[in-house]
Amino acid sequence: MGNLTTETLIWTGSYTADRNAKGKGIAALSVDDNGQLTNMGLAVAADSPSFLAVHPSLPVVYAVAEDAGTVRAYRRTGRTELEAFGESWPAGEATCHVAVDPHGRFIVATCWGDGQVVLYELDHDGAITSRTSATAAVDPHTAASPEEPRPSRAHSSLMLPDGRVMTTDLGHDLVRVWKYEPGTGLVPDHQVVLPMGSGPRHMARHQSGTVFVDTEYSVEVAALGMQPDGTYELNAMVPASAKGASDGDAGAEIALSPDGRFAYVGVRGSNRICVLQVSGDGAALQPVGEVPCGGEWPRHHLVREGWLYVANEGSDDVVAFTLDAGTGLPGGPVARMETGSPSVLVLAD
Repeated sequence: MGNLTTETLIWTGSYTADRNAKGKGIAALSVDDNGQLTNMGLAVAADSPSFLAVHPSLPVVYAVAEDAGTVRAYRRTGRTELEAFGESWPAGEATCHVAVDPHGRFIVATCWGDGQVVLYELDHDGAITSRTSATAAVDPHTAASPEEPRPSRAHSSLMLPDGRVMTTDLGHDLVRVWKYEPGTGLVPDHQVVLPMGSGPRHMARHQSGTVFVDTEYSVEVAALGMQPDGTYELNAMVPASAKGASDGDAGAEIALSPDGRFAYVGVRGSNRICVLQVSGDGAALQPVGEVPCGGEWPRHHLVREGWLYVANEGSDDVVAFTLDAGTGLPGGPVARMETGSPSVLVLAD
């Protein structure tokens, strides 16, 4: 008998007609051990579900509706099917990210348009039960541009192992850390100020405890180290690429290899995936190479078991790359699947 091929399901968010894009909602794709991609069809129709999060123990998926400024829960009804679970809840303008607490107590949505950070508590079925907007950010760089106020643009959240929540504010060059208090929501703990104009976007936590933050504007990676008192400090700012950023470039997603040796940063504009090597203690990293993303406008990517999957929003496809175990570098694209305006990839299982 030959070896059995196993398959893994991935949910794919998208931009849809309300954003003049080609997606239809949340789609399902299957990947096998050979990296091959199969389009499993539309899981549920939705307006611009541009970011998704999966409940840690229940068959529930949370999605933003970026243009509508809402979040909604969806319940899994089959292998590749979802249905709306409760009503949509208001968030803020241009709600662009959602993350779920690893204990399933709440989700956090972040809003690019007005800077809101919103916490929604969940019940035992994973349904949304309440909404609390957190304290607004204050620009720490106001003195540098007092006549031109910069808008707050919350962009993502990260759940920390100690129960705290970390969020980025791309407009104010801030990373904020919060404590969660049931019934109250997010309470400010402390914040880390990044260089003005860097634009912190997405985050990935290394097994050492260091949090790496990719920056949209300066196309760098910030290393935030946790101190003995539990606060985070900025340890380093490293270019995502040794070649530097090109005009029109914008950082997108950052993801780590499972062993923590490499970080992968997507760069829209020049359409690259940049690879950085991480030191053993997670305190430092340096760019080691880059490859074309296999399409246009790589909005998001997923690293899994020797494979890199890239959601190319501009070319309406997801592309699979092999990853060299020694160098961490992607090999040539081995598979491509068409899907409308993909914006995020998350494991369904």
